[in-house]
Order: sequence, then C-alpha cells, then structure tokens
Amino acid sequence: MLALDALRLGYTPRHDLDRGRPETIQHRARHPPRIGADPPWVHPDLPRGLRRAAPRPRITPQSRRDTCIGYLHGPGRGRHARTVTADAKRIDVLSDSTGETAEKVVRAAMLQFPHSGGQLRLHTRVRTKEAARPILERAAREGALVVFTVVSPELREYIHAASYELRVEALDLIGSLIGKLTVYLDRQPINTPSGMLPLSDEYFRRIEAVEFTVKSDDGKEPRNFRKADLILVGVSRTSKTPLSTLLAQRGLKVANLPIVLGVTPPAELEEANQERIVGLTIGLEPLVEIRKARLKQLGMSVDANYGLKDQVKAELEYAQNIFAQHAGWPVIDVTGRAIEETAVIILESLKEREEAKAIAKQIV
Repeated sequence: MLALDALRLGYTPRHDLDRGRPETIQHRARHPPRIGADPPWVHPDLPRGLRRAAPRPRITPQSRRDTCIGYLHGPGRGRHARTVTADAKRIDVLSDSTGETAEKVVRAAMLQFPHSGGQLRLHTRVRTKEAARPILERAAREGALVVFTVVSPELREYIHAASYELRVEALDLIGSLIGKLTVYLDRQPINTPSGMLPLSDEYFRRIEAVEFTVKSDDGKEPRNFRKADLILVGVSRTSKTPLSTLLAQRGLKVANLPIVLGVTPPAELEEANQERIVGLTIGLEPLVEIRKARLKQLGMSVDANYGLKDQVKAELEYAQNIFAQHAGWPVIDVTGRAIEETAVIILESLKEREEAKAIAKQIV
C-alpha cells in the first residue's frame, strides 16, 4: 500500500547507487506552503527513502480561488498532460459569470455516469485571456476536460485556439446556441455576461419571494397564507422547507404548514385560496428512517416518539384525514423523489389548475 500511495502522490524511491539501498531522507514537519513559495516537499506520511518525482506546483492567490465542487470521472490526455490515475480525473468548468449554468449542465450529464469519481472545479468570472490561460495550462498538465460558458466572441475564440494549441479537450456550451439564435432571431447578441447585466424586475421579484418564504416557513405567519402563491401542507420531514426555498427562487411566494397529530390547522388555512394549497405525503417506512436519522443528527435517542413507527403512522393517517376533507387539494407523494422533481410536479399542478380555471371562465 505504501508503494501504491507513493506512486499515486508522485513520489519515487531514491537509491544510493554505492550501497544499493534507498537513501534516507529526513522528514520535514507538516505545514501548509506559503503563497508563491515552491519548497522541496517531502510528504510526512510516506516512508523514508521516498521523494517527489516532480517539483510541487506553485501555490498562487489565483489557484486558491479555484473551487473544487464535486467528483467526476473521465480520460486524461494531451501533449502537456502528465499520466494520471483513474481516480484523479478532472473537469474544469470555466465561466465569465457565476458558472451556475455550466455547473448544472455538467452535473445533469454526469448523473448518467454514477460512481465515476474525479473532481469538478469551478472557475468563475473569467473574462480575460490572462485569466483563462493558467486554467487551460493546468488542464493540459493534468489531462482535464474543460467545459466553458463565455459570451465574449474574442474570449471564446481564444479559448478554442489555446485549447487546440495545448491539446486540451474543451467543450463550448453556449457559443453554438448564441450563433443559432443570432441567425434565427435576426438580432446581434449584446455579449454581456449575465452577472454584469442590469438588475431586472424579475430579480427583485425573486428576492421578495425568498424573503416572504423565509418569514412564512413552518407555519410561523398564518396571516401570510392569503398572500401566498402556494401553501405546502404535510407532516414533519416531507421536504416542505427545501421545496419552499427552491420554489421561492423561481419567484413564488411560498408558505408551509406542518400537520401535527391532534392539532387542528389554523383558520387562516381555510380562509386562504384553496386552489393554491398542495398536500405532501410520504411512505411510512422511509419517513421512519428519515426521522431516526434526524434524531441521530441532533444527538437524541432514536426511540423518541418522533421516530417511532406507531407515532409516525398515526401522524400520516391524521394528515390523510385532513386531505380527505379538502378534496380540491392535490396530494403529492414525495417518497424517493428529489426536491427538484417534486417542485416540477407542483408547478405542473398549479399550471393545470390555472388552465382549468381559464377554460371554465370561457365556458361560462
């Protein structure tokens, strides 16, 4: 294992030719390297006689700003690339703005390659050739894949040219789409990164929605129900809060109310627009496991009533009775669903109800 670890970290044995045995090298105390420094570095966890085969990369303020945000997997090649092992594959996501678009696209694609390993690194606000060059050079050395979203034609052309020069695999996520839209819309793009665009009314509407949702979480402000675009109702641990937050980021003012065994929902719920209320439910066994995990996280006993099967079953039955009394509420089972999927179902439900309402008005 020590030999494998040494090779993985880039170390090779140094031999004393006269004696035919590894030369002893004094270990150094572990401490982080200084910015801009390039010290000879001996890893303290390796056995004596092992040293780094190549000099340690310089640590700079720019490299400190690089963000490692996940693990991926992919091939490494290129004229400037070093040989890397299967667990060291990297994807560099380069953006002239926040990088959110590119990151989401890459992560969505990588869902098709589970257990793939590797690192996803995000480089944001890259708007000059000088900022892009070090990223591409490091990608070349490490055999990384570069995925970028840049709106400036000049910078896009430079990244393409530099990638060809360095033999880096690079994928332009937005360039071809901008080109197609230029022809289809018969308009010239403004070529301004989204982070530099003026703040729109939509932006402020989302901010207002998030603030409303935070104030209306967990039934704290029942009087806000009449102002809400959406009210989520369900027992504890049915993802009410994360769903509310996600939908608020899309501009919806969301309130949520926990259903508590034996507690009658507040009158404000009955006074609210019933077409904006959605019930959430979940399977018994998954909910028990989720609650027990939550109790462990809080350092509490898993035998507390909150996680007992009989208690959870009674709560779910009580919630079902409330849902049955309000036949107009759609009830969504969140068992095994990601919050993004549940959010889409909720939005589709709201859309269908609005369309049905519009059709009813036309008939009348």
